[in-house]
Amino acid sequence: MVESREAALPLSNRLLGLLPQEDYERLRPQLQPIPLEYRQSLYRADKPIRFVYFIETGVGSLVNTMANGDAAEVGTIGNEGVVGLPLVFGDNRAPTSVYIQVPGAGLRMKATLFKEELAQSASIRKVMFRYAHAFFNQVAQSAACNHFHTIQQRCCRWLLMTHDRMQSDEFLLTQEFLAMMLGVQRTGVTAAAGALQRAGLIRYRRGNVTILDRRGLENLTCECYGVSKMEFDRLLGNRATRTARSGKI
Repeated sequence: MVESREAALPLSNRLLGLLPQEDYERLRPQLQPIPLEYRQSLYRADKPIRFVYFIETGVGSLVNTMANGDAAEVGTIGNEGVVGLPLVFGDNRAPTSVYIQVPGAGLRMKATLFKEELAQSASIRKVMFRYAHAFFNQVAQSAACNHFHTIQQRCCRWLLMTHDRMQSDEFLLTQEFLAMMLGVQRTGVTAAAGALQRAGLIRYRRGNVTILDRRGLENLTCECYGVSKMEFDRLLGNRATRTARSGKI
């Protein structure tokens, strides 16, 4: 298991919280706090990746766009990870794009500086490789989930995953992005969200979701939510056993 640094200012991003103190202190002056706005592009397909982003609140969406313009979400990134994984493996571009689907805030670092830090620190590489493994497992689990489970189960899963990454029970999640997350038409999203609202589990109005009964969502979701969460905890440590990570750098 990756070791957490002991004496540290509280952090909202899980990966930064796992770095040894000396590594974090080197990164700290290079991390620029920025707002993450809805639909903001963090990098585009087949274009050079200029920055990495450590999300603190909000959710980024890894999107694959077909030749006809249709787009599907293949993965999500929140405060457990980093946007810019191709850089970890020595590449500077990808066939996918990343957009902000749920607005929030994060820390931005120049890709050139990030690659320099990777090259000189084995502990940073270890944390990033373990996250990359956890992220790959999330993508694989999502592919299986889309094949085997109902729209309502998958909707509950994505709502729980988004809730985990926010510091509020209320957040923006438009029908457009929810449909992309679930790989369905908007009519399917309307039906699934409507059923959850009638059951008293959520309130969904004009793209704003309020979680009313998290336990109820957990009871309705499929096994994939728990499997993905356990993999992240196995590879990155259980957040419940660590010091709270919130506040500013």
